[in-house]
Amino acid sequence: MGEIIQPRRMFLWSMAVIYLAAFVSLYVQLPGLYGNEGLLPARWQLKYSGKSLWEQLLSSPSLLWFGPQLGVDTHTAMELLCLLGAALSFAATLVESLRDSVVFFCLWALYLSMYQVGQVFLYFQWDNLLLETGFLCILVAPLTLLRGSRGVREHDRLTFWLTRWLLFRLMFASGVVKLMSRCPTWWGLTALTYHYETQCLPTSLAWFAHQLPVWWQKLSVVGTFVIEIVVPLLFFSPQRRLRIGAFYLQVLLQVLIILTGNYNFFNLLTLALCLSLLDDQHVNFWLRKADKISNNDSRLCSWLCYLLELAVWSLMIFGAVVCFDLKLDSTKKGITSKTAFTYHQFNQFLQTVTIPFIWIGVLSLTWEMVTAMFRCACVSGFLKRFWGTLQWSVFAAATAAMFTVSLVPYSYIEYDSHGKLWPGVRRAYDLVDRFQLVNSYGLFRRMTGVSGRPEVVIEGSNDAVSWTEIEFMYKPGNLSAPPAVVTPHQPRLDWQMWFAALGDQTQAPWFTSLMYRLLQGKRDVIELIQTDVSQYPFHKEPPAYLRAHRYRYWFTEPKADGSYPERWWRRVYDEEFYPTVHLGNTFLETMLTQYGLKDKSPLRRLPNTPVAKAVRWVRSQVRGVPAPVLIWTLIACSAATLCLLHGLKSRNKHTERTAGTQKEATTDLTANAPDGAPDTGGKSDEEQEAEEEEEEEEEDGGDCEDEVEDCEGEEKDRVGDDKEEEDGMETEEILEKRKF
Repeated sequence: MGEIIQPRRMFLWSMAVIYLAAFVSLYVQLPGLYGNEGLLPARWQLKYSGKSLWEQLLSSPSLLWFGPQLGVDTHTAMELLCLLGAALSFAATLVESLRDSVVFFCLWALYLSMYQVGQVFLYFQWDNLLLETGFLCILVAPLTLLRGSRGVREHDRLTFWLTRWLLFRLMFASGVVKLMSRCPTWWGLTALTYHYETQCLPTSLAWFAHQLPVWWQKLSVVGTFVIEIVVPLLFFSPQRRLRIGAFYLQVLLQVLIILTGNYNFFNLLTLALCLSLLDDQHVNFWLRKADKISNNDSRLCSWLCYLLELAVWSLMIFGAVVCFDLKLDSTKKGITSKTAFTYHQFNQFLQTVTIPFIWIGVLSLTWEMVTAMFRCACVSGFLKRFWGTLQWSVFAAATAAMFTVSLVPYSYIEYDSHGKLWPGVRRAYDLVDRFQLVNSYGLFRRMTGVSGRPEVVIEGSNDAVSWTEIEFMYKPGNLSAPPAVVTPHQPRLDWQMWFAALGDQTQAPWFTSLMYRLLQGKRDVIELIQTDVSQYPFHKEPPAYLRAHRYRYWFTEPKADGSYPERWWRRVYDEEFYPTVHLGNTFLETMLTQYGLKDKSPLRRLPNTPVAKAVRWVRSQVRGVPAPVLIWTLIACSAATLCLLHGLKSRNKHTERTAGTQKEATTDLTANAPDGAPDTGGKSDEEQEAEEEEEEEEEDGGDCEDEVEDCEGEEKDRVGDDKEEEDGMETEEILEKRKF
């Protein structure tokens, strides 16, 4: 694999942007979710038992334990940590030197602190993925703040390999669990005929995707299986074009998901991981830059590589045709498909390949370790070589440890393979499990809503006779409201409402807290439903009664003449989800007590320390601003500022080069001037040219901050060339003297 300087820089910048979106999205929802009068107050999770601060950190690693030292309560401490995380990530998007191991460690620790008290609203796979990827950033990012240099390190490819292994585990497990769940829609290749309308938060494009013919939906499922199960094996291919092909297939899948569904920063995070499949050569191809790597491969070798790639893609297509019985149907003008293997056969296949895939990872990692060690050994200078080897030893050990521990969640996909793991590996995994360093993944295990999308609708009333529906900002409710686009924001209450609709209210204890807070008229909770409180039907006076019903929703169909319908959804009544309750209602009080949602301890006064006042002031400035607007405004501001800084930097370089050109022209005029011309300082033409060359080298050196080795090599070549020219000139002078 070629150099990975540019993909690594792109990955770290992408992670800074994703952290920014994650912290801002969570910050906006903190009061309603975890505030003292929120749905699940975070202070209930931090129980001060008299243990030392160190023991509390070990039992529940969270910076929120330092809240009392700062004179703030748990809710204020959460807001403070979120603001720090947003500020750090925003600064990292602007300044490359802040995309540093120390900064990424701080971002990881801040998000982990939120996760420890997040309860059900933060227990999503993308939160786990962000924590795992964020920890890898600590190993991938340079130590700029401590070393003072962003130069290339010999072990960079080694640590960056871990992101590729994480991408493999994520995609392979996501494909395998679909078939291992025995879900009839995945086995029948009909999952996508339900997915677009039953996913949590569809976009408007999901309505159009839902109208595609069934044969295309089934073929799309086949493509999903190929991209998620077969293509990930190419991530470790020694042939770079196979890896690049795998990259584009993964990007295609993620972009289609983004267009048809709101999955917050999850797909953006997956795209960031996909950058580990690229190298500088391909990024330079994107940027239309000249490739410095010369291709010395023979024509025969190139043809053999092309034949190998053709054979791999042909075998993949042939395997898809055989496994899913793909046939052209001229009568329906489409392609028929069906699963041509059984669950037992797939289980046998999984038992066969799970352990060999681990060994493929071992071989790939070993190759990266050996090449990194060789690069360290080739560094000139004893001290540099010793320091590089020492760094390689530390990071190689860390990479091997991370890979070994990750085998535990990876092997969850197959029971027998998991049992073959060395017990010491499982014990090591148990030690680091609380830090969310490695996790198991598996998306869309089963397709829900086959008989219609279940949706909970809350209704309020002041007289228990006339009822008014309470409409959420993002989840389906109003039949005429188009599905919203909220990526990369995640409205966590809307997401949990989708999960609650899949069962009964006893499986969602937080729903009782939601009903209780709405009856109390708590503004923080109301803002989770409508950021603009005036859009909430009971913003003037809380409802006296509340109830909830479950409906079945479906996308509408185009009219017979092909025109679009007036409504996006249609629905039918299903059943009662939550009975009619009011404050003091026996059922409500019983549920609050049963789930431990009654706050027994009295609320303390809000702290008035300078830190608490500053946090409350920031909250007052952003209150009422929709989260997607706030997130995209910050991202746009960071991108615009970055472009402005880049433009100013390019302009300064252009000005310096123009000044150098003018100086060169002045030197030429001076050299050709007659006697009596102004003095040039006693410098010869050769000395002036040497000075100009040195100035040009200094200018060029500024563009090579991440290619230190290449710049050093070029300087050595230039010095060698200059020396040869000087030796040649001295030889000519000696020969001329001998002639005389």
